[in-house]
Amino acid sequence: MSEESVYKLFQHSIEAKMDAGEVLLPDIVEAAHMMVECLLDEGKILVCGNGPSAALGQILTNSLINRFERERPSLPCFTLGCDLTNVTAIANEKSFNEVFAKEIKALANDKDLLILLSSSGNSSNLLQAIQAAHDKDMKVIALNGRDGGNISSLLDVQDKELRVPSNSRGRIHEVHLLIIFCLCDLVDQQLFGSFD
Repeated sequence: MSEESVYKLFQHSIEAKMDAGEVLLPDIVEAAHMMVECLLDEGKILVCGNGPSAALGQILTNSLINRFERERPSLPCFTLGCDLTNVTAIANEKSFNEVFAKEIKALANDKDLLILLSSSGNSSNLLQAIQAAHDKDMKVIALNGRDGGNISSLLDVQDKELRVPSNSRGRIHEVHLLIIFCLCDLVDQQLFGSFD
């Protein structure tokens, strides 16, 4: 790979972020407000995704439980699907499609908020997670990509979709990471005040 190829990747990354920023800024602010409302109502944030999206979900969870840019009290958040025993048992005895939904059914309540991440919008286990969340009267924030896939059609008016306007898996994940950092910064500001 030449330096020119690497430079083009940087350019594409910047362009994807700017394109997303132009369309998603109000939705990101609203999603952060949903998170704050959940936390102030003594709810918890549940996060799920597959593959790289699961890793991004863990970054969100860590940034809320531990810290983002400054020291502050821990915020209740956990990533679904991280208990290998649960995941393999559910996948073996039921279906991999239920790995998130079963945890939501067992652990969540109507004060909680589900945040899911997907680059395609079509993963069956995320679709079932949305349905399980709605069955519990939970709100959903979906960090999505491409044309939104089947996830978009499952979201209710109380939910929020942050869909990255790109078809590149790499660019979608990069923008999702930036959105996560924006959400964490906005949540910290709203709960704990401005930080310079």
